[in-house]
Amino acid sequence: MKHILWLLRWLLKAAIFFTLFAFALNNQQFTTVHFFFGKQWLAPMVIVVLGAFSIGVAVGVFGMLPWWWKHQRAKPEPEITPAEPVAPTQAPPATPAYADGI
Repeated sequence: MKHILWLLRWLLKAAIFFTLFAFALNNQQFTTVHFFFGKQWLAPMVIVVLGAFSIGVAVGVFGMLPWWWKHQRAKPEPEITPAEPVAPTQAPPATPAYADGI
């Protein structure tokens, strides 16, 4: 069963890769990006789309950093208290031989 899931994951990754690769091959024509003050940039369409995506990811990450830092600082420190030893009353549950992590 786990081999089938492994194969399905790789097939999904391959499908995504080939879809993006076909997109890049279909968008090789040059386009002009017009900036302010008459400045312009001539580049392949796929580079322009990749650049816009990268800038969007960077803005999203930098926009989330203050929120993340605030929540990291707000976590309370765990209190360390000496615990009394307790004799186990039951055997620990058996763990499966393979844990997928999901």
